[in-house]
Amino acid sequence: MLDLIKGPILNLQTFFQLTGRALINVFRSPHYIDDIFIQMDIIGFGSLPLIMLTGFFTGAVITLQMSRTLNQYGASGQVGTVVAITLVRELGPVLTALLVAGRNASGMASELGSMKVTEQIDAMRALGTDPVQKLVTPRMIATATMLPALTVISDFLGLVGGWVVATIMLSLTTGQTYWSTAYQALDYSDVAQGLIKPFIFAFVIALVGCHYGLDTTGGTQGVGRATTQAVVVSSVWVIVLTFFIGNCFLSFN
Repeated sequence: MLDLIKGPILNLQTFFQLTGRALINVFRSPHYIDDIFIQMDIIGFGSLPLIMLTGFFTGAVITLQMSRTLNQYGASGQVGTVVAITLVRELGPVLTALLVAGRNASGMASELGSMKVTEQIDAMRALGTDPVQKLVTPRMIATATMLPALTVISDFLGLVGGWVVATIMLSLTTGQTYWSTAYQALDYSDVAQGLIKPFIFAFVIALVGCHYGLDTTGGTQGVGRATTQAVVVSSVWVIVLTFFIGNCFLSFN
């Protein structure tokens, strides 16, 4: 029994140690600003087409699926309210985080895993460079900066997708009514929740990806295994944290 739980506990301990070191390095020099901007380009602009496409069709699908129910209750004019609240509170942050986890957590794990199995990490230590400060902290900062911005873009395009379906395809309401109800449906709590969630998700995605990358063993097979674990674990944590963050906001309200 002890052998079964020893591995997960050790893995969790290593992850929290990496998290602590990465957070402390934010306030220590050197900051490797060039690496941060490179990662911002990879994570932010590299993910932008995927986020825009997914965000638009998410809003379109929500509107399409809710149209029958809203018509049954004579509330088709409230479609903007439904789309805005659903996207900003939940689906926008969660879907954006899951897409970034699939694209970038896997990339971080495979990149750092390849460096680990080819002993480049050991070479950095031998030269006096802290691998966590050079490799992990820039990725964490870049993800925490870009994921909320990507979420805002995804939310907006989701609202645009809902507007296209509601006003052009199904004629559920007018464009003015749609945007007016969508704007009035959101309060500061919704916006705060929609921005805090991706900010927290960003730390999880980056740190989980880097953790499994730095913990890679077993050659090329180990790199593939670390990549898969990074995507699965970060995605699960995004879903779990969504529940707890949402519950906290409900408690405060």
